[in-house]
Amino acid sequence: MKRNTFIVILIFVIFFVISFLSNILGPIIPDIVDSFDLSIGLAGFLPFAFFVAYGVASIPSGILVEKYREKKVLFWAFLLAFGGALLFALVPTFTVSLLSLFIIGIGMAMLQVVINPLLRVAGGEVNFAFNSVMAQLFFGGASFLSPMLYSYLVLNVHSEQDTNVFVSTLNRIVPAELKWVSLYWVFAVVALLMVVIVKMVRFPEVKLKEDEKIDTQNAFKDLLKNRYVYLFFLGIFAYVGTEQGIANWTSKFLQTYHHVDPATQGASVISYFWGLLTIGCILGLVLLKLFDSRQVLLLFTVGTIVSVLIGLFGPLEMALYAFPMSGFFASVMWSIIVSLALNSVPYHHGTFSGILCSGIAGGAVVPLIIGGLAELIGLRLAMLFLMITLGYILSIGFWAKPLVTNATIKSWKELFS
Repeated sequence: MKRNTFIVILIFVIFFVISFLSNILGPIIPDIVDSFDLSIGLAGFLPFAFFVAYGVASIPSGILVEKYREKKVLFWAFLLAFGGALLFALVPTFTVSLLSLFIIGIGMAMLQVVINPLLRVAGGEVNFAFNSVMAQLFFGGASFLSPMLYSYLVLNVHSEQDTNVFVSTLNRIVPAELKWVSLYWVFAVVALLMVVIVKMVRFPEVKLKEDEKIDTQNAFKDLLKNRYVYLFFLGIFAYVGTEQGIANWTSKFLQTYHHVDPATQGASVISYFWGLLTIGCILGLVLLKLFDSRQVLLLFTVGTIVSVLIGLFGPLEMALYAFPMSGFFASVMWSIIVSLALNSVPYHHGTFSGILCSGIAGGAVVPLIIGGLAELIGLRLAMLFLMITLGYILSIGFWAKPLVTNATIKSWKELFS
């Protein structure tokens, strides 16, 4: 099929928007805690409300795509994101925030299911690997920039400095004591803009490959007989739980133990966490051409463990670098775990991928567990729960037995060719 450059660029923008809406929760948790006078345990329900939507919606979204096609599902997904963001912007309470995050999470889960097959068709199969990496760069770029936007809004909305039209408008609709809510007005506008764009654009017809289809009957029965399905589901669960556990609690940790301002330095640390996670993905691609993926996973997981421990128990000067470095080391985990999973089970890859995507619910459970433990033993010791999830990821490097190992190059000339 002829390459559709406009659709490819639009998909990159969708990746950007997904990340922009999904990964801002960590920096703003300290503000939500202070604004609504929450305990750390209750604050743990914020990421839970968002990521549990992935566990609920991933497989049903795949079924919707097959029945109603990509354009309608994209349209509904952004409409849900718009509704969720607008709801919280208009009624900023803790209860509404949980409902809002769940609605936005469902929208994001729907988008995740649609965009990879769409990218394969729009960009052409021969360009799919390159386009997938580019999409991850857009995803990471948004995660890097959104905490900076949060800092800008908190510092400028309802400030005494000269304001532009953008800030002046937010001054009229955002409560002075809840300046961070301005972020949700931005989310609502971005999602509404995407609703309009998706409505106007004509998308190519996507014929799902057999390994992209979800079979909720026979395939499930076959897969549930294979122990690797459970083991790799737990691997994805542990990875997303680790990623979100770090991203959601680091700013609050720095505020609690080092008195760091979450709106400035705390947000900056999370921004660099996501930025280094993106850079690490690029390095990971090179390493996977040189070494067995299990060796890379072991090395980078040990790096993540060391970084988290230094961040938790080192002085502030070291913590400011260690937490972002944990993002760098965690960068290869998702792609390696997914590839090892698909290379370990020789059938029903579409349904298996849906099961693996349901493991994103780990981003709901692990931060919630950390929040609950923090009520009992303090946030520093509670974050040691990450050693359990990282320990499980480390174990994958030892017990994984893929039917096909990743291809590695034999010379530098081969690498650059």
